[in-house]
Order: sequence, then structure tokens, then C-alpha cells
Amino acid sequence: MEISVVIPTYRRPLLLMECLKALARQRFDRSSFEVLVISDGPDKLTQNVVASWEHTGLLDVTYFPLDHHKGPAAARNAGWKIASGELVAFTDDDCVPDEFWLESLWAAHELYPQAAFAGKLIVPVSDHPVDYEWNTAQLEKADFVTANCAVPRQLLEKVGGFDERFSMAWREDSDLAFSLIQHHVTVVALPYARVVHPVRKAGWGVSMKEQKKTMFNALLMRKFPGYYRKYIHQSPPWYFYAAVVALVLTIGLWLAGHYNGSLVAAGVWLLLIMSFAVKRLRYTSRALPHVVEMLVTSAFIPMLSVYWHFYGLWKFGKL
Repeated sequence: MEISVVIPTYRRPLLLMECLKALARQRFDRSSFEVLVISDGPDKLTQNVVASWEHTGLLDVTYFPLDHHKGPAAARNAGWKIASGELVAFTDDDCVPDEFWLESLWAAHELYPQAAFAGKLIVPVSDHPVDYEWNTAQLEKADFVTANCAVPRQLLEKVGGFDERFSMAWREDSDLAFSLIQHHVTVVALPYARVVHPVRKAGWGVSMKEQKKTMFNALLMRKFPGYYRKYIHQSPPWYFYAAVVALVLTIGLWLAGHYNGSLVAAGVWLLLIMSFAVKRLRYTSRALPHVVEMLVTSAFIPMLSVYWHFYGLWKFGKL
């Protein structure tokens, strides 16, 4: 077996089906690659999707469930550890690999057998994307993402694979990339190894829920402080802290009876929140429902971002 494709998934059978269809269209010898679908916990629907492919002869695909929900990093570890391929390629259940994806990865591996590879991720968005679409589209600028990368199995063994403390889909790819660099492994960019990442429809206020992921910045910063400062250097911006302070002063001064001071603090808070909302709308849709969502969520995001930032520092021992 030359390549093992590892796909972490959980309760998204329709998306997974589209990904498997794309893998069945690969211009690569079908007997030379396998697909390992790793469910992040038992999932009957996903098992049925995989079973529907088993006797078609179109794809060598195996279903393997984790015993309970652990996150995509743990699922990917389970996948590469049972892989029989010399090269392990990673993509996600909501992605659609180009038909030449595996061919491009294997050709590069033959040239650079001791390297890891970062393919090109394409995120199609509308002309007037909503905030969630815009944020997802920024993945196109990332140097190394687990939606489209490949690492020789021996190198995964060398660095220990993924850190399973990254229990959400955030920073586990950067962690693996930094581990590879630390072990003097070259990461080769492959612009012709393409994977399309359609943006899923998200619920109202998803940007607030997304703030929880930022706690893993602290874990990455703790493990690789130099690389983090050089390549990422992400923390809540100053105006988030200013907005939190202004809100606390607003409430505190009002309770203390200093109403004029409270109104001044409230004005500062409102100015900061409005500026943040305008910034988010700069490249996104101006449709009224979206504008309302940006105004409302912009009021809460600074508090949530600062909270999860300090929670991560506490949880991962950086304070």
C-alpha cells in the first residue's frame, strides 16, 4: 500500500459521502491506496455510509470508531496508527479532494521521501460572504492544514503524531507542523495537490461559539513559544480588553451611584463595539439579518474571547 487516506468524522454522513465520491474519482491506482474513516465515537449512520462502499469495488474503505468522543486529533492518531500506507494523507469529511490529489502527493513523496507535504486548500465563497464564510476562507492562507496534508508514516511515529489535548478542530495542525519543523523535517508546499473545502451553513451566532477554540492558542504557545510568536502571534486584540474594562466600569460606576461616569464608560464601550462590528462588515454581506447578527455578536465576542484566552492560560499552565 502506497497511501493511506485518514478522514476523521462524526455524525456527518452526507458530507462524508461526497468526500468518498471524490476519492473514488482519483486518478491513482485503486489498489495503491486505502481510505480509513475514523469516527470520533460510535456512529451508526457513518458506519452505514462506509458499508455501502465496501462491496462496490470502487474504493478500499474501512470504518473505525473511537470508543467515545475525543476530538479530531485523537481520531487522526487512531487512523495513522492502523494505516498500512507508506504515506499518510489527511483530509476532512467536509472536503472534496481534486481527482489528481493523491497522484500529486505520491509524485512529491517519491522526490522527497523524508518530507511532509502541505497541499492547496480552496474555499469557495459567495461574492458577498457572511462573517463565518469569510473567516473560513482565511484557511486558504494557512501554510499547513489537516484538511490537505500528507506525512510519511515513519515521520508521524518520530514526532508522535497529533497532540490529543487539542480536543477541538483548532491549532492541532499547527502543532503537528511545529513538531515536524522541530525535528528538522522539511514541509513542502504542493499547490497542485488541491482540496476544495466548501463552507457549511452555520447557525446564528456561530462566531460566539467559535471563541471557545481560542483557548488552544495557549497550549500551542506553551509548547512552541518561539514558533508561535514567529508564525501566529494571536491573542485578543487590545480593543477587546478595552471593551471588557469599559463594560465593567459601566456596571461598577452605575452600582456605585456615579451615573455620569457610568454613561461615559458606556459610551466608550459602545464606540469600541461599533468599531469592531464595522470592521467585521468591511468584507462581508450588508444584508440586514447579517448586519444585525454582527452588531449583537460583536457585543459579546470581546468578553468571550478574553475569557477563553485566560481560561486556556490557566488550563494549560501558562499563568
